[in-house]
Amino acid sequence: MQAIRSILVVMEPDQPEGLALKRAKLIAGVTQSHLHLLVCDKKQDHTAFLKDLSGLLSGEGYSVSAQQAWHESLHQTIISVQQAEGCGLVIKQHFPDNPLKKAILTPDDWKLLRYCPGPVLLVKTDKPWAGSAILAAVDVGNADSDHRVLHTSIVSHGFDIAALAKADLHVISAHPAPMLSAADPTFQLKETIEARYREQCKAFQAEYGISDERLHVVEGPADVLIPQVAHKVGAGVTVIGTVARTGLSGALIGNTAEVILDSLESDILVLKPEEIIAHLEELVAQH
Repeated sequence: MQAIRSILVVMEPDQPEGLALKRAKLIAGVTQSHLHLLVCDKKQDHTAFLKDLSGLLSGEGYSVSAQQAWHESLHQTIISVQQAEGCGLVIKQHFPDNPLKKAILTPDDWKLLRYCPGPVLLVKTDKPWAGSAILAAVDVGNADSDHRVLHTSIVSHGFDIAALAKADLHVISAHPAPMLSAADPTFQLKETIEARYREQCKAFQAEYGISDERLHVVEGPADVLIPQVAHKVGAGVTVIGTVARTGLSGALIGNTAEVILDSLESDILVLKPEEIIAHLEELVAQH
């Protein structure tokens, strides 16, 4: 997180005191990142709004630039600007979708999570991060190299945010229920599954000083358990990763991040593994 040089902040002109900007200022205050403000709109002109806001932020000591743009759709606009400006983080306020609309159309924020090559922070609440818990969600049952690198990234981002917000870092890993038919006897008993998952977490527990009380290894589906544990520990931010299953068409992420977006009561930071980032950057460049 310390290495983020530039943050793309998606602005809503009708909400100048938007939550996305609040979080961006908090992060930039610590990381000295540049803030690039973006209004996605092809109809109205927001030059005056962006100029006033930029002036205000400059006066507060922030490095800031701003633009208005539109490329086909909201998520494509955000992604093309993120790539053009080289922003290491996108921050956007999440507005829940109407369930009926969601059944027919893929929500914009899902598309942003799917296709944006950089980390995306979706801000859902005005709850202060300071003094809250930061929850990092990892799937340690998948120990392949892609997942291992992603787990490290998730926990280290969680650690950075916890340091920034003076908050406690918690880690959750959901594990499957025991199966008598499992080929590996480890997965036939609940105790051995939990022990195996805890074992997988030992390395980052040691590296980031996460006590056993702040490690939640729980049985059940991740999309149900992550919001439950986030609620229980009072999370201000939940950090989660996404890994493509098959190619990048269709439902890219298989995907806990999308499912829990509306049920989480915290902000959500979504990260991807390196090789997916490279693939997405190629796709954006072809447009």
